[in-house]
Amino acid sequence: MRIIGLTGGIGSGKSTVAEAFVALGAALVDTDQIAHALSQAGQAGAKAVAQLFGDDYLNDAGSIDRAKLRKRIFTDAAAKQRLESALHPLIYAEAIRQLAALPDSVPYALLAVPLLFETGSYAGIIDQSLLVDCPEELQIRRVMARSQLSRDEVLAIMHQQLPRAAKLALADEVILNDADLDSLLEKVKELHKKYTQAHESEQDSA
Repeated sequence: MRIIGLTGGIGSGKSTVAEAFVALGAALVDTDQIAHALSQAGQAGAKAVAQLFGDDYLNDAGSIDRAKLRKRIFTDAAAKQRLESALHPLIYAEAIRQLAALPDSVPYALLAVPLLFETGSYAGIIDQSLLVDCPEELQIRRVMARSQLSRDEVLAIMHQQLPRAAKLALADEVILNDADLDSLLEKVKELHKKYTQAHESEQDSA
């Protein structure tokens, strides 16, 4: 089974692209969803955050207070590194488990990793990378509208990621998401067909 590493900066439309691939029959393992599950009360991620920074970084329900933690790591590089060292191995292990559990009938799987190029942790797992890209100003406007964040807050998030040019240089394939939804879905359909045909060719030659 081919594994496509799906990535894209905040506001690029990566989640929309992932949903479109799934609707066409692709499997999806999403590290954002894994991280969210691990951040819930009683889970390993929440326990790790409490051990690192104290119970003040959990909300009343016992889950990670994501807004408070985000502010901490954006202003404290050492805290960010400690957090990543604790959480990334947990997320990685669960992603590998989910990929291994996929049925053989699945032609290909998307492994969605926001920081695919930044971490490099999944380079030995994926067969190729797919970047969802858009102009930076459009990216900023989308995030501000969606998340009610200020421009400076959005820029702070973007600065945690590789520059657009660097990601474009590293990506095996790119979906440019700068138009309407119909245009984006057509691009997804073309790639789905390509990935499926590649799987069929591999099956025929096996």
